[in-house]
Amino acid sequence: MTALPDFDEVIDRIGTHSVKWDCMESLYGVSPQEGIAMWVADMDFRPPQAVQDALQTLLHQGVYGYWGDERAYQAAIQWWMANRQGWKIQPEWIFTTHGLVNGTALCLQAFTQPGDGVVLMTPVYHAFARVIRASGRRVVECPLVQIDGRYEMDFDAWEAKMDGTAKMLILCSPHNPGGRVWTEAGLKATADFARRHNLILVSDEIHHDLVMPGHRHIPMAVAAPDQPVVMMTATTKTFNIAGGHSGNVIIADPALRARFAATMAALGISANSFGIAMATAAYSPEGAAWVDALNTYLDGNRHAFDAIVNTIPGVRSMPLQATYLAWVDFSGTGMDTAEFIARVEKTAKIAANHGATFGLGGNGFLRFNLATPRARVIEAATRLKQAFADLQ
Repeated sequence: MTALPDFDEVIDRIGTHSVKWDCMESLYGVSPQEGIAMWVADMDFRPPQAVQDALQTLLHQGVYGYWGDERAYQAAIQWWMANRQGWKIQPEWIFTTHGLVNGTALCLQAFTQPGDGVVLMTPVYHAFARVIRASGRRVVECPLVQIDGRYEMDFDAWEAKMDGTAKMLILCSPHNPGGRVWTEAGLKATADFARRHNLILVSDEIHHDLVMPGHRHIPMAVAAPDQPVVMMTATTKTFNIAGGHSGNVIIADPALRARFAATMAALGISANSFGIAMATAAYSPEGAAWVDALNTYLDGNRHAFDAIVNTIPGVRSMPLQATYLAWVDFSGTGMDTAEFIARVEKTAKIAANHGATFGLGGNGFLRFNLATPRARVIEAATRLKQAFADLQ
């Protein structure tokens, strides 16, 4: 069996056209030479060797034409979903998009009209709101509530926001940025809420493979099999191949599938051959072993980060159940947003996502990407502790 990668290896990504490292100075004022990039959600790790080998095969052939015959690709997706997610799918349900932000935009085009409301459980992944507004739709924010330090759904409070103008609900499962693995009961309640208010249910499950030990992700299609749902999955987050811009929209319901297919045809969407090749290679036993090792490593990273950060008075990292994204609450410091951000960016020299960009409930938070070698995670946490040393 191919040896697993050394996740402790420090790979220099500066000057490689990395958004995460090469754009942080212009956006955050943090120099990559002395700063730590913890904002964009990609990893500082190489993918499984099977992915590298698949790309090498394409390079060796040296002809980069249109991709055809998707049987192996579809079979790999079917195998992965059945074996890793407990979800059986059919090849004809699978659509390939240019990533899942693109998949979200296509869902908006297929299932809503300009002016329609789209429900988001906030705070939530910022790209949802961005594409909703860019499409001329309206964001309907339904704030999550914190109970015992983790996010919970609040359907009773959300009922008042449903005036009949919302047409879609986008669920983030597992939740980004809170790292929450939704329970089966929560998923069923979400499906009931969507049905009650005639909302097309779209479940973005891009982080479904990145689950910490002791927790189990349940696909929405498994939790609520009688509810028509548009499922969105991808290899990109799992295997750190986001540059391949490939995602899957998987739709069992024939009526929804026909509407989505019509939108894909109208916009001339076709697959990226490099993304297809990488996904096919990744969804394999070798890829599964790599993910298992990755999740163990990420679990160690989040414990190392929290052990330091949670000693800062007034600062709390939300317990991470899934994803590699730490959601850290600075509101207990008594500082305004500008002050604690300045300490993180100017003093600690760390670029992290600003909580307000995730919608209602995000103020007072920053999101830190922990998918980087552990020594760098510990260095970042130590810098944060030093930046707030006067509170000790």
